[in-house]
Amino acid sequence: MYTAIRTYTTSDSAELAKRVQEEFLPMMRELPGFVGYYVVDAGDGRIASITVCDDQAAVEESTRRASDWVQKRLASLITAGPDVLMGNTTVSETAAIPA
Repeated sequence: MYTAIRTYTTSDSAELAKRVQEEFLPMMRELPGFVGYYVVDAGDGRIASITVCDDQAAVEESTRRASDWVQKRLASLITAGPDVLMGNTTVSETAAIPA
């Protein structure tokens, strides 16, 4: 697995989350190798997004898509960032979901 973590500062974290849920996630679901996507609201306008894919190529494509989409749809809400960290996922654990 390969992971990208993007951090931003935003003027409206609720609106950002709404747009990500409605507009960006459908694009991520279409990405071959997509495993998961998460948004973390750290308060005070600090946001992190985490994309997990099967391989580096998929994460790099997700980063290209994110950059393009953020410029088109979130530019008015972003006050700083993104700072991007990408790398091989070396430790991973997921809790089992009860049936």
